[in-house]
Order: sequence, then structure tokens, then C-alpha cells
Amino acid sequence: MIDKAKYFAIAAHAATGQKRKYTGEPYWHHPERVVAILTSVEHTPAMIAAAWLHDVVEDTEVCIIDIHQFFGPEIADIVRALTDTPAQEGMNRAIRKGVDMVRLSEAGYAAQTIKLADLIDNTSTITQHDPKFAKVYLKEKRDLLDVLAHGNSDLWDTANSIATKL
Repeated sequence: MIDKAKYFAIAAHAATGQKRKYTGEPYWHHPERVVAILTSVEHTPAMIAAAWLHDVVEDTEVCIIDIHQFFGPEIADIVRALTDTPAQEGMNRAIRKGVDMVRLSEAGYAAQTIKLADLIDNTSTITQHDPKFAKVYLKEKRDLLDVLAHGNSDLWDTANSIATKL
């Protein structure tokens, strides 16, 4: 299941030609780093698979029904909890992030722990390459950390340390 998720994610991100914003590296390196962070704490195979897939629905042509069909309801539920609200008319960034925060506050250990690993990886890239946006991003992440108490406490401490020291 983990290898299937890994290759599925790599193929989905590659099909769109997606690259990391600041580094230009193939996008799949981000979920690979999230998986590496995740493996340092208590996790399940479903969590590793979902970590590989955590950005696929929001960034590619894959929909949550595809994830459900190929990987089952448990992984689809985790990915759904991790998928950002898409931009739509009448929803500015603050509103979308608020909706995301409510959804993540209701998520369990698996989704919240993956989100913490995601925050750790994203924060290092953004603060290094875009200090101006980092101020907005870090405020959002500090607010988000308030609702991620069900995730792994070691990753929460790491994410909080990064978000508050910069």
C-alpha cells in the first residue's frame, strides 16, 4: 500500500509538471520529506500512505473518490481532512484558512500528525526563501497549532518551536 501510494503521488504530481515553488525541485520531494518526518514518530502504514497522498487532491486532477477507490476509506478520510479548501468566489485566504482550521480541529491523530509534519517541512522552505510571506504564513500556522492537539506531541513541539521562534 505504501509503495502504491508513493508511486501514485509521484505520477500525479509529475503529470501536472508540478514543481516546488521556491526550489524548482519535483514536487514529490515534499511528500517524501513529510513521510521521513512522520516515520520518526508513532505511525501506521495508512498514515504513511496518506502522507504521500496529502497534496494530491488539491494540486492535481485526482479527486477524493479516486483516493477512496484506489486506497480505501481510511486513507481517503485522512487525505480529505488534509486537503485545503479550494479558492472560490467570495472566499479570501483568511476565510479558507478558517474553514481548514475547523476541519483539521475535528480530525484525529493520523491527519493531525501528518499536518504537523507538513507544517515542519513547509515552514523551513518558506522562511528560507520568502521572508515577507513567511510573516503571514507563520501567523496562520501558530493559529493552526492551537487546534492540532490530537497530533503527535513531539511533532507539535517541533512545529511550535519553529513557528514561534521566527
